[in-house]
Amino acid sequence: MYSFLLAFAASLVVTLLVVHAGRNGARLSLDHDVSGPQKFHVRPVPRIGGTGIVAGRLLAAALSLLTDNSSGTLGAALLACGLPAFAVGLAEDLTKRVSPAKRLLATAVSALLAVAFLGAAVTRTDIPGLDWIVGFAFGATLVTVIAVAGIANSVNIIDGFNGLASMCVMIMLAAIAYVAFQVGDPVIGALALAGIGAVLGFFVWNFPNGLIFLGDGGAYFLGFFVAELAILLLVRNPTVSPIFPLLVCIYPIFETLFSIYRRRFLKAVNPGMPDGIHLHSLIYRRMMRWAVGDRSANALTRRNSMTSPFLWLLCMLSVVPAVLFWDNSAVLGAALVLFMVTYVVLYWRIVRFKSPRWMRALAGNSAAMPLGPPRDNPGA
Repeated sequence: MYSFLLAFAASLVVTLLVVHAGRNGARLSLDHDVSGPQKFHVRPVPRIGGTGIVAGRLLAAALSLLTDNSSGTLGAALLACGLPAFAVGLAEDLTKRVSPAKRLLATAVSALLAVAFLGAAVTRTDIPGLDWIVGFAFGATLVTVIAVAGIANSVNIIDGFNGLASMCVMIMLAAIAYVAFQVGDPVIGALALAGIGAVLGFFVWNFPNGLIFLGDGGAYFLGFFVAELAILLLVRNPTVSPIFPLLVCIYPIFETLFSIYRRRFLKAVNPGMPDGIHLHSLIYRRMMRWAVGDRSANALTRRNSMTSPFLWLLCMLSVVPAVLFWDNSAVLGAALVLFMVTYVVLYWRIVRFKSPRWMRALAGNSAAMPLGPPRDNPGA
């Protein structure tokens, strides 16, 4: 609990300092592009929110080293392994000149470091054929690197609206913490709780007024952190189903896979090209953007923020059964299929302007709700 509180306090303060610096001329940290297909903010906002999260994790790891060698050592090592992913993402946030391939490569390096120094490798999957592949050291390493890099990239893809990616990450970490304590692994549980504290310190400033963005550095680091904790939970606890982490993270993973399929096979374009028709983008464009209200910056920010709760619910649709049936691969597999079907049906309805009535009703009600006084830097 002390690690959670320290991580929260450190992240809260550092993030506030970044917001304050952005307001006082630190133009390098601001996202000035407000016109891209995945841009929904109305004014330049700092996009280096990952610095506060990493600072929170750093202080929590230092405290754990002083009070608990087991979780402190593992936490510090995990943080060190994640630095390449964070550093290259942060470089993109500051310069806008780092290609997606280089960012993915940095995340792969972080995953390799975790395999080499922490033994964090996927060695069982409960998936026929894939289990044979991960039975070999090279196969396990390859699958692990692909999985970790994929999850990190997927968290970055869903980072489109105030509070969307950060809340989803907290939900995933809460699931990992719960199962860790259920199987008697307080080390992984404590690391997950410290991660929640660090993300919560950022979330306070990001939602609902959008005073700061998570940025590529924050998104890649959090994706790496969630993936590695899930893998370590499997490595240390054989009673946990290997389908559990997949179901916990399936929302951003399936968003990424579906986007690749949609771009490559339906639109015949480069899968790496950004577009504005992700599920979260559609919910905003088809429902929230046209909800009742004026066109002021504060009103647009409110609609931006109220897009995220719809996706939090979608994330919970997979996390809840994962938590309830964490040791039952058959049930988790069925829940996995159900989630994917639900996602495709929901996407199909919204893209054809046939959004469920309950979603339209909630969109209208949430758009009219006041979210506090106007701010100087609203954003996404």
